[in-house]
Amino acid sequence: MLTIASTFLYALLSGRVMLVNVPREQEGLFCEPFPGTSWVLPGGFPEGNPMKLNVGAPESYVNMLKNGVIRHDTPAASLPAHVYLHVEQTRLRLSDNIFCDDDQRLLRKFSWMILKSDSYFAPALFLTPMYEKELARMFPQREAVFHHLGRYLFHPTDRVWGIVRRYYEAYLARVDEKIGFQIRIFPEKPVKFENMYDQLTRCIREQRLLPELGDPASPAMNATGHDGKVKAVLIASLYSGYYDKIRGLYYESPTKTGEIVAVYQPSHEEKQEYASNEHNQKALAEIYLLSYCDKIAMSAWSTFGYVAYGFAGVKPWILLRPDWNKEVSDVACVRSTSVEPCLHSPPILGCRAKKEVDVARVKPYVRHCEDVGFGLKLFDS
Repeated sequence: MLTIASTFLYALLSGRVMLVNVPREQEGLFCEPFPGTSWVLPGGFPEGNPMKLNVGAPESYVNMLKNGVIRHDTPAASLPAHVYLHVEQTRLRLSDNIFCDDDQRLLRKFSWMILKSDSYFAPALFLTPMYEKELARMFPQREAVFHHLGRYLFHPTDRVWGIVRRYYEAYLARVDEKIGFQIRIFPEKPVKFENMYDQLTRCIREQRLLPELGDPASPAMNATGHDGKVKAVLIASLYSGYYDKIRGLYYESPTKTGEIVAVYQPSHEEKQEYASNEHNQKALAEIYLLSYCDKIAMSAWSTFGYVAYGFAGVKPWILLRPDWNKEVSDVACVRSTSVEPCLHSPPILGCRAKKEVDVARVKPYVRHCEDVGFGLKLFDS
Protein backbone atom coordinates (compact mmCIF):
# COMPACT_ATOMS: atom_id res chain seq x y z
CA MET A 1 0.00 0.00 0.00
CA LEU A 2 2.85 2.38 0.81
CA THR A 3 4.54 1.51 -2.48
CA ILE A 4 1.35 1.89 -4.52
CA ALA A 5 0.66 5.32 -3.00
CA SER A 6 4.24 6.40 -3.77
CA THR A 7 4.02 5.07 -7.32
CA PHE A 8 0.71 6.82 -7.92
CA LEU A 9 2.24 10.12 -6.82
CA TYR A 10 5.21 9.48 -9.10
CA ALA A 11 2.83 8.74 -11.99
CA LEU A 12 1.04 12.05 -11.42
CA LEU A 13 4.30 13.97 -11.40
CA SER A 14 5.73 12.26 -14.48
CA GLY A 15 2.56 12.21 -16.57
CA ARG A 16 2.03 8.45 -16.60
CA VAL A 17 -0.90 6.08 -16.17
CA MET A 18 -0.38 3.60 -13.32
CA LEU A 19 -1.19 -0.09 -13.69
CA VAL A 20 -0.78 -2.41 -10.69
CA ASN A 21 0.37 -6.01 -10.81
CA VAL A 22 -2.01 -7.81 -8.42
CA PRO A 23 -0.80 -11.29 -7.37
CA ARG A 24 -3.35 -13.94 -6.48
CA GLU A 25 -2.88 -13.55 -2.72
CA GLN A 26 -3.85 -9.87 -2.99
CA GLU A 27 -6.99 -10.34 -5.05
CA GLY A 28 -10.22 -9.27 -3.38
CA LEU A 29 -8.62 -6.70 -1.08
CA PHE A 30 -9.47 -3.41 -2.80
CA CYS A 31 -12.12 -2.00 -5.07
CA GLU A 32 -11.09 -0.27 -8.28
CA PRO A 33 -10.41 3.38 -7.33
CA PHE A 34 -11.14 4.93 -10.74
CA PRO A 35 -14.72 4.70 -12.10
CA GLY A 36 -15.15 3.18 -15.53
CA THR A 37 -11.67 1.74 -15.82
CA SER A 38 -9.24 -0.65 -14.13
CA TRP A 39 -5.81 -0.16 -12.62
CA VAL A 40 -5.01 -3.90 -12.76
CA LEU A 41 -2.21 -4.90 -15.12
CA PRO A 42 -3.68 -7.31 -17.72
CA GLY A 43 -2.46 -10.89 -17.53
CA GLY A 44 0.44 -11.65 -19.87
CA PHE A 45 1.32 -7.99 -20.37
CA PRO A 46 4.04 -7.01 -20.81
CA GLU A 47 5.62 -10.12 -22.30
CA GLY A 48 7.55 -12.26 -19.86
CA ASN A 49 7.23 -11.97 -16.10
CA PRO A 50 8.01 -8.46 -14.85
CA MET A 51 8.09 -9.76 -11.27
CA LYS A 52 11.28 -11.68 -12.10
CA LEU A 53 13.19 -8.47 -12.85
CA ASN A 54 15.71 -7.50 -10.20
CA VAL A 55 18.55 -5.10 -9.53
CA GLY A 56 20.84 -7.01 -11.90
CA ALA A 57 18.45 -7.05 -14.87
CA PRO A 58 19.90 -5.69 -18.14
CA GLU A 59 16.64 -3.72 -18.61
CA SER A 60 17.39 -1.83 -15.39
CA TYR A 61 17.76 1.92 -15.92
CA VAL A 62 20.90 2.03 -13.79
CA ASN A 63 22.48 -0.92 -15.63
CA MET A 64 21.66 0.52 -19.05
CA LEU A 65 23.41 3.74 -18.03
CA LYS A 66 26.43 1.87 -16.67
CA ASN A 67 26.70 -0.33 -19.76
CA GLY A 68 26.41 2.56 -22.21
CA VAL A 69 23.11 1.35 -23.69
CA ILE A 70 21.62 4.78 -22.99
CA ARG A 71 22.93 8.23 -22.07
CA HIS A 72 21.26 11.24 -20.50
CA ASP A 73 21.11 12.91 -23.93
CA THR A 74 19.72 9.88 -25.80
CA PRO A 75 16.65 10.97 -27.84
CA ALA A 76 13.33 9.25 -27.12
CA ALA A 77 13.23 7.59 -30.56
CA SER A 78 16.47 5.73 -29.82
CA LEU A 79 15.43 4.36 -26.42
CA PRO A 80 14.24 0.79 -25.75
CA ALA A 81 10.48 0.30 -25.54
CA HIS A 82 10.49 -0.06 -21.77
CA VAL A 83 12.73 0.53 -18.77
CA TYR A 84 12.91 -1.23 -15.42
CA LEU A 85 13.21 1.00 -12.36
CA HIS A 86 14.40 -0.81 -9.24
CA VAL A 87 13.32 1.20 -6.19
CA GLU A 88 13.92 -1.48 -3.58
CA GLN A 89 16.22 -1.43 -0.59
CA THR A 90 19.82 -2.20 -1.47
CA ARG A 91 21.83 -2.32 1.73
CA LEU A 92 19.34 0.10 3.27
CA ARG A 93 19.65 2.56 0.39
CA LEU A 94 17.28 3.14 -2.49
CA SER A 95 18.95 2.09 -5.70
CA ASP A 96 21.57 4.59 -6.88
CA ASN A 97 20.89 8.24 -7.70
CA ILE A 98 17.69 7.96 -9.72
CA PHE A 99 16.02 10.91 -7.95
CA CYS A 100 18.12 13.50 -9.78
CA ASP A 101 16.78 15.87 -12.43
CA ASP A 102 18.96 14.46 -15.26
CA ASP A 103 17.75 10.94 -14.53
CA GLN A 104 14.11 11.97 -14.24
CA ARG A 105 14.23 13.83 -17.56
CA LEU A 106 15.61 10.75 -19.28
CA LEU A 107 13.13 8.40 -17.61
CA ARG A 108 10.25 10.55 -18.86
CA LYS A 109 11.25 9.70 -22.44
CA PHE A 110 10.49 5.98 -22.05
CA SER A 111 7.04 4.91 -23.20
CA TRP A 112 6.75 2.14 -20.60
CA MET A 113 8.24 1.87 -17.14
CA ILE A 114 8.20 -1.24 -14.95
CA LEU A 115 8.72 -0.15 -11.36
CA LYS A 116 9.31 -2.52 -8.47
CA SER A 117 9.59 -1.26 -4.91
CA ASP A 118 9.31 -2.35 -1.29
CA SER A 119 9.47 1.18 0.13
CA TYR A 120 7.44 4.31 0.83
CA PHE A 121 9.54 6.42 -1.51
CA ALA A 122 7.27 9.50 -1.64
CA PRO A 123 9.74 11.52 0.52
CA ALA A 124 12.41 10.98 -2.15
CA LEU A 125 10.15 12.68 -4.71
CA PHE A 126 10.03 15.77 -2.50
CA LEU A 127 13.83 15.86 -2.65
CA THR A 128 13.88 15.90 -6.46
CA PRO A 129 14.32 19.56 -7.53
CA MET A 130 12.14 19.36 -10.65
CA TYR A 131 9.15 18.12 -8.60
CA GLU A 132 9.43 20.44 -5.59
CA LYS A 133 7.15 23.27 -6.78
CA GLU A 134 4.41 20.97 -8.04
CA LEU A 135 4.45 18.96 -4.81
CA ALA A 136 4.25 22.15 -2.74
CA ARG A 137 1.07 23.07 -4.64
CA MET A 138 -0.39 19.59 -4.28
CA PHE A 139 0.42 19.19 -0.59
CA PRO A 140 0.59 22.46 1.40
CA GLN A 141 0.66 20.14 4.44
CA ARG A 142 3.55 17.87 3.57
CA GLU A 143 2.93 15.40 6.36
CA ALA A 144 -0.55 14.69 5.00
CA VAL A 145 0.71 13.06 1.78
CA PHE A 146 -0.07 9.44 2.60
CA HIS A 147 -3.18 10.41 4.57
CA HIS A 148 -4.74 11.92 1.44
CA LEU A 149 -3.33 9.48 -1.14
CA GLY A 150 -4.24 6.44 0.95
CA ARG A 151 -7.81 7.54 1.57
CA TYR A 152 -8.23 8.35 -2.11
CA LEU A 153 -6.75 5.15 -3.53
CA PHE A 154 -7.64 2.37 -1.13
CA HIS A 155 -11.24 1.24 -0.74
CA PRO A 156 -11.69 -2.23 0.76
CA THR A 157 -13.95 -4.72 -0.97
CA ASP A 158 -17.35 -5.56 0.50
CA ARG A 159 -15.93 -8.69 2.13
CA VAL A 160 -13.14 -6.79 3.91
CA TRP A 161 -15.42 -3.88 4.76
CA GLY A 162 -17.95 -6.32 6.18
CA ILE A 163 -15.35 -7.63 8.64
CA VAL A 164 -14.45 -4.07 9.64
CA ARG A 165 -18.03 -2.92 10.06
CA ARG A 166 -19.27 -5.92 12.03
CA TYR A 167 -16.35 -5.79 14.46
CA TYR A 168 -16.49 -2.04 14.89
CA GLU A 169 -20.23 -1.97 15.55
CA ALA A 170 -20.06 -4.92 17.95
CA TYR A 171 -17.13 -3.75 20.10
CA LEU A 172 -15.95 -0.21 19.36
CA ALA A 173 -18.82 2.00 18.21
CA ARG A 174 -20.22 2.95 21.61
CA VAL A 175 -17.08 3.50 23.69
CA ASP A 176 -15.77 6.90 24.78
CA GLU A 177 -12.19 6.41 23.62
CA LYS A 178 -10.35 3.86 21.49
CA ILE A 179 -6.67 3.05 22.04
CA GLY A 180 -4.83 0.82 19.58
CA PHE A 181 -1.70 -1.24 20.27
CA GLN A 182 0.06 -2.84 17.30
CA ILE A 183 2.87 -5.27 18.08
CA ARG A 184 5.14 -6.72 15.41
CA ILE A 185 8.17 -8.92 16.12
CA PHE A 186 10.75 -8.96 13.32
CA PRO A 187 12.84 -12.08 12.65
CA GLU A 188 16.06 -10.10 12.11
CA LYS A 189 15.75 -8.56 15.60
CA PRO A 190 13.46 -10.80 17.67
CA VAL A 191 12.39 -9.54 21.08
CA LYS A 192 11.30 -11.96 23.79
CA PHE A 193 7.62 -11.79 24.71
CA GLU A 194 8.34 -10.80 28.30
CA ASN A 195 10.60 -7.94 27.21
CA MET A 196 8.13 -6.66 24.62
CA TYR A 197 5.24 -6.85 27.06
CA ASP A 198 7.23 -4.98 29.72
CA GLN A 199 8.13 -2.31 27.16
CA LEU A 200 4.49 -1.92 26.14
CA THR A 201 3.30 -1.55 29.73
CA ARG A 202 6.12 0.94 30.43
CA CYS A 203 4.92 3.00 27.50
CA ILE A 204 1.32 2.79 28.75
CA ARG A 205 2.34 4.02 32.21
CA GLU A 206 4.78 6.72 31.12
CA GLN A 207 2.48 8.20 28.47
CA ARG A 208 -0.72 7.59 30.48
CA LEU A 209 -2.38 5.83 27.60
CA LEU A 210 -4.63 3.86 29.95
CA PRO A 211 -5.99 4.57 33.45
CA GLU A 212 -3.90 3.49 36.42
CA LEU A 213 -4.89 0.32 38.19
CA GLY A 214 -6.35 0.48 41.67
CA ASP A 215 -6.44 -1.96 44.56
CA PRO A 216 -8.20 -5.20 43.58
CA ALA A 217 -9.63 -5.42 47.09
CA SER A 218 -11.18 -1.94 47.06
CA PRO A 219 -14.94 -1.63 46.56
CA ALA A 220 -16.10 -0.78 43.05
CA MET A 221 -16.86 2.90 42.65
CA ASN A 222 -16.79 5.61 40.00
CA ALA A 223 -14.53 8.63 40.45
CA THR A 224 -15.98 12.10 39.91
CA GLY A 225 -15.85 13.17 36.27
CA HIS A 226 -15.42 9.65 34.89
CA ASP A 227 -18.86 8.15 35.57
CA GLY A 228 -19.65 5.44 33.08
CA LYS A 229 -16.75 6.14 30.72
CA VAL A 230 -15.51 3.17 28.74
CA LYS A 231 -12.16 2.88 26.98
CA ALA A 232 -11.65 0.18 24.38
CA VAL A 233 -8.19 -1.26 23.75
CA LEU A 234 -7.71 -2.82 20.31
CA ILE A 235 -4.68 -5.08 19.98
CA ALA A 236 -3.32 -5.97 16.55
CA SER A 237 -0.74 -8.72 16.77
CA LEU A 238 -0.04 -12.18 15.44
CA TYR A 239 0.14 -13.38 19.04
CA SER A 240 -2.52 -13.58 21.74
CA GLY A 241 -0.22 -13.10 24.74
CA TYR A 242 -0.42 -9.30 24.82
CA TYR A 243 -4.22 -9.44 24.74
CA ASP A 244 -4.35 -12.05 27.49
CA LYS A 245 -2.03 -10.11 29.81
CA ILE A 246 -3.57 -6.65 29.35
CA ARG A 247 -7.10 -7.99 29.53
CA GLY A 248 -6.16 -9.80 32.73
CA LEU A 249 -4.89 -6.58 34.32
CA TYR A 250 -8.17 -4.73 33.82
CA TYR A 251 -10.30 -7.79 34.54
CA GLU A 252 -8.69 -8.45 37.91
CA SER A 253 -8.31 -4.84 39.11
CA PRO A 254 -10.42 -1.68 38.93
CA THR A 255 -9.04 1.60 37.62
CA LYS A 256 -8.27 4.47 39.99
CA THR A 257 -10.51 6.73 37.91
CA GLY A 258 -13.46 4.38 37.90
CA GLU A 259 -13.33 4.08 34.11
CA ILE A 260 -13.95 0.74 32.45
CA VAL A 261 -11.27 -0.68 30.15
CA ALA A 262 -12.38 -3.33 27.65
CA VAL A 263 -9.69 -5.18 25.69
CA TYR A 264 -10.23 -6.74 22.26
CA GLN A 265 -8.17 -8.58 19.65
CA PRO A 266 -9.81 -9.46 16.32
CA SER A 267 -7.41 -12.31 15.46
CA HIS A 268 -4.13 -13.96 16.40
CA GLU A 269 -2.81 -15.97 13.48
CA GLU A 270 0.49 -16.84 15.24
CA LYS A 271 2.47 -16.52 11.99
CA GLN A 272 2.22 -14.42 8.86
CA GLU A 273 0.80 -16.27 5.85
CA TYR A 274 1.99 -14.14 2.95
CA ALA A 275 0.39 -16.39 0.33
CA SER A 276 -3.02 -16.61 2.05
CA ASN A 277 -5.73 -14.38 0.64
CA GLU A 278 -7.90 -14.87 3.72
CA HIS A 279 -5.01 -13.92 6.01
CA ASN A 280 -4.38 -10.75 3.99
CA GLN A 281 -8.05 -9.79 4.13
CA LYS A 282 -8.03 -10.07 7.93
CA ALA A 283 -4.83 -8.04 8.12
CA LEU A 284 -6.30 -5.27 5.98
CA ALA A 285 -9.45 -5.24 8.11
CA GLU A 286 -7.33 -4.81 11.23
CA ILE A 287 -5.41 -1.94 9.64
CA TYR A 288 -8.72 -0.14 9.16
CA LEU A 289 -9.92 -0.97 12.67
CA LEU A 290 -6.65 0.34 14.10
CA SER A 291 -7.06 3.53 12.06
CA TYR A 292 -10.29 4.31 13.93
CA CYS A 293 -8.45 4.56 17.24
CA ASP A 294 -7.98 7.92 18.95
CA LYS A 295 -4.51 6.95 20.17
CA ILE A 296 -2.09 4.42 18.67
CA ALA A 297 1.11 2.83 19.98
CA MET A 298 2.96 0.70 17.43
CA SER A 299 6.12 -1.29 16.88
CA ALA A 300 9.06 0.47 15.30
CA TRP A 301 9.72 -0.27 11.62
CA SER A 302 6.20 -1.65 11.09
CA THR A 303 4.65 -0.73 7.74
CA PHE A 304 1.35 -2.19 9.04
CA GLY A 305 1.38 0.46 11.75
CA TYR A 306 2.48 3.19 9.33
CA VAL A 307 -0.56 2.61 7.13
CA ALA A 308 -2.96 2.52 10.10
CA TYR A 309 -1.85 5.78 11.69
CA GLY A 310 -1.48 7.37 8.26
CA PHE A 311 -5.14 6.61 7.53
CA ALA A 312 -6.08 7.88 10.98
CA GLY A 313 -4.09 11.08 10.68
CA VAL A 314 -2.80 10.73 14.25
CA LYS A 315 0.74 10.89 15.57
CA PRO A 316 1.48 7.52 17.19
CA TRP A 317 3.70 6.48 20.05
CA ILE A 318 6.46 4.30 18.62
CA LEU A 319 7.77 1.34 20.62
CA LEU A 320 11.47 1.58 19.89
CA ARG A 321 13.67 -1.37 18.97
CA PRO A 322 16.47 -2.31 21.36
CA ASP A 323 19.97 -1.56 20.15
CA TRP A 324 21.50 -4.51 18.27
CA ASN A 325 23.65 -5.42 21.27
CA LYS A 326 20.75 -5.23 23.75
CA GLU A 327 17.61 -7.21 24.47
CA VAL A 328 15.64 -4.36 26.04
CA SER A 329 15.11 -0.83 24.75
CA ASP A 330 16.27 1.90 27.14
CA VAL A 331 13.35 4.09 26.03
CA ALA A 332 9.93 2.47 25.95
CA CYS A 333 8.31 4.71 23.34
CA VAL A 334 8.46 8.15 21.77
CA ARG A 335 5.77 10.26 20.12
CA SER A 336 6.10 10.67 16.38
CA THR A 337 6.55 14.23 15.14
CA SER A 338 4.57 13.47 11.97
CA VAL A 339 1.70 11.37 10.67
CA GLU A 340 3.79 10.41 7.63
CA PRO A 341 5.29 6.92 7.19
CA CYS A 342 9.05 6.51 7.30
CA LEU A 343 11.22 5.94 4.24
CA HIS A 344 13.54 3.31 5.70
CA SER A 345 16.06 3.45 2.87
CA PRO A 346 16.67 7.03 1.71
CA PRO A 347 18.45 7.62 -1.58
CA ILE A 348 21.99 8.90 -1.71
CA LEU A 349 21.51 12.56 -2.56
CA GLY A 350 24.19 14.58 -4.25
CA CYS A 351 23.45 13.41 -7.78
CA ARG A 352 26.32 13.98 -10.16
CA ALA A 353 28.61 15.04 -7.30
CA LYS A 354 28.08 11.56 -5.77
CA LYS A 355 28.42 12.94 -2.28
CA GLU A 356 26.49 12.29 0.90
CA VAL A 357 24.03 15.03 1.86
CA ASP A 358 22.04 14.90 5.10
CA VAL A 359 18.84 16.43 3.75
CA ALA A 360 17.31 16.54 7.23
CA ARG A 361 19.79 19.34 7.94
CA VAL A 362 19.03 21.39 4.83
CA LYS A 363 15.33 20.76 4.10
CA PRO A 364 12.90 22.12 6.72
CA TYR A 365 10.18 19.64 5.75
CA VAL A 366 12.23 16.45 6.19
CA ARG A 367 13.32 14.79 9.43
CA HIS A 368 14.96 11.56 10.41
CA CYS A 369 12.50 8.96 11.66
CA GLU A 370 12.13 8.26 15.36
CA ASP A 371 12.33 4.51 14.82
CA VAL A 372 14.84 4.40 11.94
CA GLY A 373 17.65 6.85 12.62
CA PHE A 374 18.89 6.98 9.03
CA GLY A 375 15.35 6.99 7.57
CA LEU A 376 13.46 10.06 6.41
CA LYS A 377 9.91 11.30 6.87
CA LEU A 378 8.01 14.38 5.75
CA PHE A 379 7.25 16.89 8.45
CA ASP A 380 5.37 20.17 8.98
CA SER A 381 7.01 22.55 11.42
